[in-house]
Amino acid sequence: MPLIIICGTPTSGKTTRAKELKEFFENKHGKIVEIISEEEAITKLGYEKNATYLDSQKEKRVRGYLKSEVIRLIGKDNVVILDGSNYIKGYRYELYCASKACKSTQCTIYTIRNYEEAWKDNEYWLNKANKCDSEDNSNSGSKRIPYTEEVFNALTKLRFEEPNSNHRWDSPLFTVQPSDNLDFEAVYSVLFEKKPPPPNMSTQNPPLSSTNFLYELDKVTQSISKQILEAKQLDLEDVKFPDYPDCTCSPKSSDFKGSGGSSNEDKFILPPEQQKLADSLLHFEALQKEHTTFISPITEDNL
Repeated sequence: MPLIIICGTPTSGKTTRAKELKEFFENKHGKIVEIISEEEAITKLGYEKNATYLDSQKEKRVRGYLKSEVIRLIGKDNVVILDGSNYIKGYRYELYCASKACKSTQCTIYTIRNYEEAWKDNEYWLNKANKCDSEDNSNSGSKRIPYTEEVFNALTKLRFEEPNSNHRWDSPLFTVQPSDNLDFEAVYSVLFEKKPPPPNMSTQNPPLSSTNFLYELDKVTQSISKQILEAKQLDLEDVKFPDYPDCTCSPKSSDFKGSGGSSNEDKFILPPEQQKLADSLLHFEALQKEHTTFISPITEDNL
């Protein structure tokens, strides 16, 4: 049910915190934890990491993939951790709306690190990648792809929009440095001991309606209106509707014009429970008289 959004600059310990949270929730609370990794998503889409951050279209596709995975995996009992830079506040707001629509709680983990220390660490891996062959990369157990200097500076200094605890989509906010210990119990408390924000109009999906609703409504209205007109032409005392046996009406004198131009026309009085239907039918009848060559279809707004 809960969503944990991890955001931070490059080489600030985002993946490390994601693994720590996964271990905490699984071992101590027996929760099912799903980690959605930004780097893994880039690989699945067939992109190269640094090239992705330099191409806005590729980066947009990656963000769309991550968001769809978050929506798909959010459930009642599992914890979803989004491990990525998530440096755009508008994107974090989209994730907030998605979790709110799913009636899920969420929090943000902001990992920060000194620029010089982070670049020194990234530069070590960058130099190693330039000098070492595939055999050296296999010694680490996985191929770690460092950031180029251009991408590193862009994600650290130019693009990154820091989360703010005053923004509801970034709150509750936990800020941690590499040397800090994350307060796991506080994270658990805000995710499982508080109620999720109620969904509003902007996050609720509209109810589905039949695609032929207007057609069916117009067909039923035409049928009932036809019965009324025939009864008036035959000067019947009672009007019955075969498709609606419980709905009957009886004529009563009134003072408005009839269809034949006479000064007298029957006014149909329905039972109280059918009054709303009668008003709609009489309105439709008036439209028939006014527009003899063309009758516009009835819409929901006309009722």
